[in-house]
This record gives sequence, structure tokens and C-alpha cells, in this order.
Amino acid sequence: MAPEIEEEQLIVHPYSGGRITPFVVLSCLTACTGGIIFGYDIGVSGGVSSMDAFLQQFFPDVYQRTHSAAAGDDRISNYCRFDSQLLTAFTSSLYVAGLATTFAASSVTARRGRRASIIIAGVAIVAGATVGAAAGNIATLIAGRLLVGVGVGFGNQAVPLYLSEMAPPSRRGAFSNGFQLCVSVGAFAAQAINFSTEKISGGWGWRVSLAVAAVPAAFLAVAVVFLLPETPNSLIQQGENHQNVRSLLAKLRGVSVTDTDDEFASIVAANAATSNTTARHGFTLMLTQRRYRPQLVMALAIPFFQQMTGINAIAFYAPVLLRTAGVGESAALLAVVAKQFLSIGATLVSMIAVDRFGRRTLFLAGGIQMIISQILIGAIMASQLGDDGDEQMSQSSSLLLIILVAVYVAGFAWSWGPLGWLVPSEIFPLEVRSAGQSIAVAVNFTLTTAVAQSFLAMLCHMKAGIFFFFAAWLVVMTAFVYVFLPETKGLKIEEVGKLWVDHWFWRRFVVDHISGDGEEEERDIDGDKL
Repeated sequence: MAPEIEEEQLIVHPYSGGRITPFVVLSCLTACTGGIIFGYDIGVSGGVSSMDAFLQQFFPDVYQRTHSAAAGDDRISNYCRFDSQLLTAFTSSLYVAGLATTFAASSVTARRGRRASIIIAGVAIVAGATVGAAAGNIATLIAGRLLVGVGVGFGNQAVPLYLSEMAPPSRRGAFSNGFQLCVSVGAFAAQAINFSTEKISGGWGWRVSLAVAAVPAAFLAVAVVFLLPETPNSLIQQGENHQNVRSLLAKLRGVSVTDTDDEFASIVAANAATSNTTARHGFTLMLTQRRYRPQLVMALAIPFFQQMTGINAIAFYAPVLLRTAGVGESAALLAVVAKQFLSIGATLVSMIAVDRFGRRTLFLAGGIQMIISQILIGAIMASQLGDDGDEQMSQSSSLLLIILVAVYVAGFAWSWGPLGWLVPSEIFPLEVRSAGQSIAVAVNFTLTTAVAQSFLAMLCHMKAGIFFFFAAWLVVMTAFVYVFLPETKGLKIEEVGKLWVDHWFWRRFVVDHISGDGEEEERDIDGDKL
């Protein structure tokens, strides 16, 4: 039985004054365009990869296998129709570039502010979408994806930080979960566009799908220049005049300047502890100082587990998976559109529930929902889809598979989807915040790349067992959250560090020593630095 976590009893939830102003909503909505772009780039690759015209031009061997299997050629395994390392490289190249970029993005975000990284993201994605849409060979196609990956690396490093720092403390969960909502909206847009462009005669619909990513990216780059303010935390970090920052904070919270005293003091105190901390020093602190061990473990574990839910295997390859199960090209794309619409609804539920019920509750409930869904998906695939190319699922089994995929995606969309970005963005003290976010994003990209590159090969070799593989990981991560993750709802971002002192396990890393009479004496360090 897991030890009880009593942080709710030990910490009084602080500052919750102010209101949700149109100014802060507009700023966060604009920044969330970065999430739309990320979601679009996740969703577009899977749909494009299932289009016959695209496969004919760039991956003719895959095209031939899919049609041979569909014609009943029992030499082609149902599970191996789309197995191609070059095809998966098209998908995973974006995440390789994002991984390589994220550490450079950390330095830019810390030194030049969150806005600078978001602008770079927009410009790089416009360039990449243009190159990819105009591609005439596989090298140019992947070069476009790499440029988009550079933009995604900068955007995913900066946007979650921007949202968590701009949001009112009492509504930080809802605002930060807006990033995942925008990811879902972007993925929905990609799948709806794929469904439409697949019908374009002449075989150039895939070019439209890839080019559309430039539209929100161009809007983001321009809007950041003219609409978005820098976050108060970042302005203090860059040495901005304190009165100007207090005026901005008052405008964001809809209160007078004097009513911002508590929140402003927390930001200044956190910055005072970081005045000599560079981006490189932030990484050194995270990796070498025991007091940052809880945050380091979460920065590694949460994005690792988020990817091991198997969500990106579904997100990237849902149309391919459904075609493997015998669903037609157009029907597979339409089913994915419907699935993504449900995902948007589930993310909205998460935004409403996260600050009421807390992060842990959503993690645990969503995890259980996904475990059951993955087991049932695997069971249907194992019992209904044979290995021979002439064996197909029944119509009723295919429909049930689509429903279970939708249930699984909904479970992710209101738990590990948004919370996998929210929790890492709110647990780091300012002196290591940019470095910590870079570690979390780097782990995310590393696992995303691995899943994207290996899923089709794993599906070919493990067959239905791959879904039981992901279900086992879901059991592990759900147990991890129950035992090791404290609740962070309602706390100012600068106050979250105090939770580790009161946690049954993590306190050993942030408490200096045990006194002779058995009473614990904590380090003489402000909780904001923990």
C-alpha cells in the first residue's frame, strides 16, 4: 500500500486573487498557436503516409505491398504492409531535429525570453512546410520535416513555460492544459484536411496537407511580434525595470499595482536566487545538486511515460493501423477525424477538471481508462486479424476497434496528454526552469523519435502483442504517479518547490540532515529554490 501523501494538509494554498482578464486570455491563446502547429505536424504525417499518391511517389515498395496484401496475397503479412524504415524516417525526422534543437532553445529562452524562441519557431516551420510541400524527392521531403522539427523544438520549449508563467496561479492548470487542447485542435485540423485532400484528383493533395502548416506558423511569428508581451518572470530574469513588470502583472491579473505585491515578491525572490545562473549552469545544477533530484526525476519520467502510453503510435499511424485492419483509405481517414474530435472534447474536460480535482486524480483515472482500452484493442487484433494477407477483420470488429481507439485517445486527452506538459512546466524553480523544461522536451522528443521509427517494425514483428506491451507500461506509470507525484493544484509556480519537503520519499533529498533528537532540520533554503 502506498504511503499517504499529505501535502494538502501541510500547505495552505496561497495567492488566488485577481481575475481572468481578456489580456491574459488573448496572450495565451496566441501562444497556444504553437500547440496547434505541433498537433498538426503530428496528425498530418500519419494521414499523408496512408495516401496512395504519396506512397506511389516516395515509397513505391510500400505502395506495392499494401495493394498486394489488399488483393489477398498471403505472402504479405497484414501486420507488415507498411513496414519501412524510410517511411518511418519521414515521420521521425521531425523529432530528431526537435531533439537536437531543444538545448539551443533553452539558452535562447533563458537569455532572450520566451517570445524570442516562439518567433524562431514560427519562422522555421514556415520554411519547413514550404520545402516539404514542394518536394520532388525523398531527400527534399525529409529536409522540410527537419526544418519543421527545428521550429517544433523551439516552440515546445517556450510555449508551455509561457503559459504556466502568464496564467493566474489558481487557474494555471486550465491555462497550461490549453496547450494540449491546441495540440488536439491541430491534430483534428490535420486529419480533416487529410480527409479532404486525399480526394483531390491528380495526386497532389498531400502537398496541400504539408503546406497548410505554414499558415498558423506565419500567424504565430507575426502575432508574437505585435501582440504578445513577455512573461513577468522572464522580464525580471532579463533585468527589466521592476515598476514596468508590476504594471504588466497588474494588467494581466486585472488588479491594482499594489495588489500584485505577493506574486511580484515571489517572482523577484526566485530570480534573486538565480542572478548568477546561466543556461549551462542550470543544467549543471539539475544534474549535480541533490535538492533538484525530485524535479530531475519528474523531468525524465513524465515525458518518458507520456510517450510509453503508446499515444504517438496511435496519433502517427492511426490511419495506417485501421488500413492494416482492413478499413478502406477514406474510411480510415474519416474515422481518425471523428476520433480526434472526441479528443478535443476530452481535453476541454481536463481544462475544467484539473484545478478542481487535481493532477493526480486525472493521471490515475486516465491511466486506468487507457490500460483497459489497450488490452481490449490487443485482444481484438489478436483474435480477429490473422497474419495472412487474405484474412480480414469483420465489419463489426473493425467498428469496435475504432470505438476502442477513440476511448483510449479520450483517456489520454484528459490525463497524460495535457498533464505531461503541465506538470514539468510548473515544478521547476526559476534558476533551473529553462534547463529543466529542455530536459523534459528532449526526453519527449527522444521517445517520440524512437516510437515513430520503431512502431511499424514492432507491429510487424510483435503483431497484436504491441498493444499489451503499451498496456504494461501504463500499469507502471499509473503506479509511479500514485506513489511519487505530489499534488500541485492551486499553488503559485514559485511555491511548488515546498511540496518536495513534505513528501514521504522526496524529503530525503531536500532535507539537510536529521538532528540528534530525531526532528528533521530543513536546509536553510527558500522553498522557491527547492
